[in-house]
Amino acid sequence: MIEQDTVKLLRECDAGVKMGTASIKDVENYVKSSELKKYLMDCKDEHEKLNTEIQEQLDRYKDEGKNPNPIAKSMSWVKTNVMLAMHESDHTIADLMTDGCNMGVKSLNRYLNQYKAADEVSKDITKRLINLEEQLAIDIRGYL
Repeated sequence: MIEQDTVKLLRECDAGVKMGTASIKDVENYVKSSELKKYLMDCKDEHEKLNTEIQEQLDRYKDEGKNPNPIAKSMSWVKTNVMLAMHESDHTIADLMTDGCNMGVKSLNRYLNQYKAADEVSKDITKRLINLEEQLAIDIRGYL
């Protein structure tokens, strides 16, 4: 049970990190404020560091991980591009990123509760990813 929950939790973290990184890449060329861009790039860098840890853990279990749900990823991309086409601004970017962070925090907490038997290493990675998402949402509030 521990190994099964661990792998499932790591897969969800893998998908979440990939989704977060892709979302930042989708908006990075539209950012006007150097401060907002720094928040986003720092967050993307931290996502990539966590991704390395997640991949190392998944490799231990000989698991390939998980990609984000293609429908969710497509809907996110469409929403981002439609909103930026209507109103290209740092406000719009902060709004989109805050929504994404909130959805990520909600999902990751649900998985943390669902996979209670997961090992402490995977739970720690999940909590750090949650904290990263929460912190970005706080850091960019001034742009809402």
